Amino acid sequence: MQDEPNTVHDTFVEFHKALKQGGILAVEQHRAKAGTTPEKPASGYVTEAYVIEQAQKAGFTLAGKSEINANPKDTTDHPFGVWTLPPNLRSTPYSAGKAEDPTFDKSKYAAIGESDRMTLKFVKK
Repeated sequence: MQDEPNTVHDTFVEFHKALKQGGILAVEQHRAKAGTTPEKPASGYVTEAYVIEQAQKAGFTLAGKSEINANPKDTTDHPFGVWTLPPNLRSTPYSAGKAEDPTFDKSKYAAIGESDRMTLKFVKK
């Protein structure tokens, strides 16, 4: 049995292997602010530059970007990461068996809406 990919790079390499020449890979991901730590897995956000770099290292070419999933109201600094926003509206840190906090005011996070997301199109060289 083949080993499962265990890093972002390994995952992009596997995507590259799976596609034919000229194949298209679309990526939609929660977008961290440019210039911040490239990978913040605990928050759910990563920078666009990091995703593009990883895809290019695996042999993809960036073919396009769309702002269709952009949300400028998302500050990306929420107490429980991207999961503080809809549709989850988490009110406690993620851990098995942890009850929701009934005093947590979710209204300001509901007003932000869903996260700011990058939408990227890559092509296999």
